[in-house]
Amino acid sequence: MGAIGSGAVTTARLADIAAQAGVSEATVSRVLNGKAGVSAATRQTVLAALDVLGYERPTRLRQRSAGLIGLITPELNNPIFPALAQVIEQVLSRHGYTPVLCTQTPGGSTEDELVEMLVDRGVSGIVFVSGLHADTTAAHDRYARLAGRQVPFVLINGYSERISAPFVSPDDRAAMRMAVQHLVELGHERIGLAVGQRRYVPVLRKMEGFTAALQSILGQTREQAESMVHHTLFSVEGGHAAAGALLDKGCTAIVCGSDMMALGAIRAVRQRGLTVPQDVSVVGFDDSPLIAFTEPPLTTIRQPVEAMATAAVDALLEEVGGNPAQRAEFMFQPELVVRGSTAAAPARRD
Repeated sequence: MGAIGSGAVTTARLADIAAQAGVSEATVSRVLNGKAGVSAATRQTVLAALDVLGYERPTRLRQRSAGLIGLITPELNNPIFPALAQVIEQVLSRHGYTPVLCTQTPGGSTEDELVEMLVDRGVSGIVFVSGLHADTTAAHDRYARLAGRQVPFVLINGYSERISAPFVSPDDRAAMRMAVQHLVELGHERIGLAVGQRRYVPVLRKMEGFTAALQSILGQTREQAESMVHHTLFSVEGGHAAAGALLDKGCTAIVCGSDMMALGAIRAVRQRGLTVPQDVSVVGFDDSPLIAFTEPPLTTIRQPVEAMATAAVDALLEEVGGNPAQRAEFMFQPELVVRGSTAAAPARRD
């Protein structure tokens, strides 16, 4: 669509924008023509309406960027990553910064290569989401080198005491305790965990929270609890494979390390002629977009995406502004969202 400025805005378009923004057509006209008498908040609402309706902003209203901020995320197949990226981009844009999204894909650019590209472009800072900082087997001196180049950064979902930076994470241990508590209250005693590879910090924390909950709530030994954890890939296929192994152990409930894994677990349950949640309850993790519309709607642990993304950007921009943010991990509380994939445990058949 072409740009709309004075003279180019039809009455119909003015009406559309006014309706979207919840203001009068006269107010829209004042904003588009750069006239006074409109509050900053109203002006932003009108500009947001333009964006939503797909109209270009008039040239005079386009914001000059305060600078570029790099955002490095894993592949976008898992909906939680684009959801996080979108909120981070929105918060950066509100502060006047232009986000540069870099996605890691298998066989594509490595994290180090993406960092080099961003630094070459003169970014003001970098946000890392679930990067090598979360991998206990990766060398972490790369982050010290980045700091030595005067590039501020913040790290989401993962932690290493060897890296001096602000970290932002959900409380994975608390999340697993919530899930186990919910399932035990429904009468489940044989509960399994399908989760990713052991070398990742969020996985280790989920394991710790899960096994501790089985011990304290169900009175299991540490060995019994650890035997109910199955490591696999963070994918639909991984969840499918792990669920098969856990069903073989007699599990009536499966907690998954991601919503995508949970979809795979549900598929594995159905392939055995069983139903969710009547025979097997399934709990996801993330509360990814659209996950409430699966069949059945997925009970899951919601990551506080908005709060985490906002905190990460705030910490980074403090650093960019020359005010070092606290070198610590900011832990955010997840939330159990109960939907249709969990129900009372089936009557014991033994």
